[in-house]
Amino acid sequence: MYLQKFEVKNKTALVTGAGKGLGKACAIALAEAGANLIILSRTKTDLTKVEKQIIKLNRKCRSIVCDVTNYEDVKKTFSSISKLDILVNNAGTNRPEYFTKIKKKDMDDVVDLNIKAAFHIAQLASKIMLRSKNRKKVGASIINMSSQLGKVGAPRRSVYNMTKFGIEGLTKGMAVDLAKHNIRVNSVCPTFVKTPMVEKFFKDKEFMKSVLKNIPLGRIGSESDIATAVVYLASNASSMITGSSLVIDGGWTAK
Repeated sequence: MYLQKFEVKNKTALVTGAGKGLGKACAIALAEAGANLIILSRTKTDLTKVEKQIIKLNRKCRSIVCDVTNYEDVKKTFSSISKLDILVNNAGTNRPEYFTKIKKKDMDDVVDLNIKAAFHIAQLASKIMLRSKNRKKVGASIINMSSQLGKVGAPRRSVYNMTKFGIEGLTKGMAVDLAKHNIRVNSVCPTFVKTPMVEKFFKDKEFMKSVLKNIPLGRIGSESDIATAVVYLASNASSMITGSSLVIDGGWTAK
């Protein structure tokens, strides 16, 4: 038999920024594939809704209110986790602005969340993964949420570009260090997806038109497109893939 299943049955997966958007979609998709979840977000009401959906799938779910930019909060959260097989390092943000007009606070905030927090989360998660005695045999998977803008530049996105190019570098460096423990590290690079964060940008009809013009397939991505790719990278179906990025951009970066 050559076909491997997209299965993560009884694995423990942690998803950051899981209250809405891509994080929510990834958490639910992993539960659909058989994983038990630990979900993190700053907003309790969002987490509660996602937790209820996961429990309906007959999977275990633990929700934790956590500001991932607060290192002490993150350390406390991770000290309470004993087992981890999958990390979806998803929490992130964007504040579009023309390069010379970017405010220092906005730059600091985006870098703190998209790069620094992602690094700390990945490092702490890796340490928990390494505590499992049979880790080399069973493996583990870390998926960093990147972007097509971790591959190419775009107008009014220089800080976001900087952070996502950084995530691509972090992914490759982590993959090399952790490979001997059979912990695989990859990134997912979506095009524009209609999430709560991106939806407000689409209110600008000219922006929406320019986005569609740049996607050869002529449509924006769906949350399901990204969540399915994440489940693939989390499963043993991708057991020989590490240090790579799965670009889900409808052809944007092919031009």
